[in-house]
Amino acid sequence: MEEELETGELKETLDEHVEHAHHAEHGGGGHGPAAKPAPTWIKWLSLSTAMVAVLAAVASLLSGSNSNEAILEKSNAMLNQSLASDQWAFYQAKSLKGALAASEADIVADSKPAVAEKFAADSKRYKVEGEEIQKKAEHYEEQVKENDERSEHLMHKHHKFAITVTLLQISIALSAIAALTRRRELWFVGLTTSGAGAVMFVMGLLA
Repeated sequence: MEEELETGELKETLDEHVEHAHHAEHGGGGHGPAAKPAPTWIKWLSLSTAMVAVLAAVASLLSGSNSNEAILEKSNAMLNQSLASDQWAFYQAKSLKGALAASEADIVADSKPAVAEKFAADSKRYKVEGEEIQKKAEHYEEQVKENDERSEHLMHKHHKFAITVTLLQISIALSAIAALTRRRELWFVGLTTSGAGAVMFVMGLLA
């Protein structure tokens, strides 16, 4: 996914800076003048950023998974809505046939009792069939409601994890800048940002 690729690129950039700092700490392997040794906190920066990158990868995976499931639920809602519409149309047709049969039974009740009885039986049959069709239509409508609710819930979780990935990527970028400029305060800002990302991650899990 795009989020995973961006996180990986940021982590690779940071690794290059840390490797360069480690190389400088040992005097560049004996070639040229000895460079200024890398601060000890650079090593901890590398470790913390590796942990942030792992969390970002997990958050990215969960974000994509919830997004895909939300889209699937929305598709199911559309399908069930179509089925419900078909059932309601079928129900209306049965109701119309039942009303016509009942009307015909009343018209020929005196002149043709046998025919009137048949029309009356048809009217009852259409009514029973219509009730069954109505139950199916209502069932599909309930499914539509459940699908929509699940889709909204999954999208809510997706947004939480997407924000998590963004915050963690910012944290990794700040750590890379901190390693390059040797400014420890930027690393602390990155840690704070990653802490906010971890909070969003937990909120996504509990949502």
